[in-house]
Amino acid sequence: MNWSDEGVILSVRPHGETAAVVEVFTRAHGRHLGLVHGGRSRRARPVLQIGNHVDVSWKARLADHLGHINVELIRGYAAAAMEDPAALAGLTSLSALARLLPERDPHPNLYEVTLFVLAYLDDASVWPALLARWELALLDELGFGLDLTQCAATGVNDDLIYVSPKSGRAVSASAGEPYRDKLLALPPFLLPGRKAALAPGDVERSFELTGHFLETRVLGSREETMPEPRARMLALLKRMNADGTAA
Repeated sequence: MNWSDEGVILSVRPHGETAAVVEVFTRAHGRHLGLVHGGRSRRARPVLQIGNHVDVSWKARLADHLGHINVELIRGYAAAAMEDPAALAGLTSLSALARLLPERDPHPNLYEVTLFVLAYLDDASVWPALLARWELALLDELGFGLDLTQCAATGVNDDLIYVSPKSGRAVSASAGEPYRDKLLALPPFLLPGRKAALAPGDVERSFELTGHFLETRVLGSREETMPEPRARMLALLKRMNADGTAA
């Protein structure tokens, strides 16, 4: 059993004295693990960093075995992210949340979105909003997508500014006004098929929205908690916004 693909490294853990078990989110084979011989060597360590884009070759005697992986670097996103604590926390949060995907289940659309987010990690004015949209896409891939196309109460598709925390459906301004304290804010840039400029607080509100549904619909049922790097990322983004260094 063998295949070749491309992927993004999600995790690396030591195995024995010299090897490493590497987890990769691949384009065509989904989230996959494999053993890298010499994965703890000085030569391999710069390649085996979370978030790096790599070529992957996997081989095993049987399909359900762990198998062996060879990787070659395509683009080293990890090194660039290490220069920015918020970007590094964002990268680590993305990698941790991607591990919620079922093992060996392909998600090519989310994979493309992942590469798009990684490509902008060096631009603090862009990547936080892209990462929020990535979390929205992750919910969809996990089967818990939000319906942001029309108002749950009236069926209209205009002036959608809330989301029901129970149904995950959008709510218009007029229909949601009596319940505004119980509804989640819906930043306009998250609406499908619409282009909207970011307003102050939009990124923070978008992470509150996706975070609510990740916790209630995904993590809670698995008796898991939100990855710590996500909280660290939000704290760093809040500090940057307060300093006026990020949108």
